Amino acid sequence: ILFLPCSEATLLMEKRNAGLISAGENRKLNLHIMICKWCKAYNEKLKLLDKLFEKTFSQQKTEINESEIQDFKNKMIDKLNF
Repeated sequence: ILFLPCSEATLLMEKRNAGLISAGENRKLNLHIMICKWCKAYNEKLKLLDKLFEKTFSQQKTEINESEIQDFKNKMIDKLNF
């Protein structure tokens, strides 16, 4: 009961990333990660992937906003030229 199987630990890692983990589950998961080198490695890769996805999506959002701003400026210039 104290030691989680790896399959449950990986599920808890996903729950933690989604913000759905309880304090008790988080403690059990942290204990498991300290003991299990495979889950520790999986957790590090999961963190890296989350950072990469966040960076990618934030860049796409910025690019979309900049193009929308440029479109707005172009429309305003066209209206002022009339």
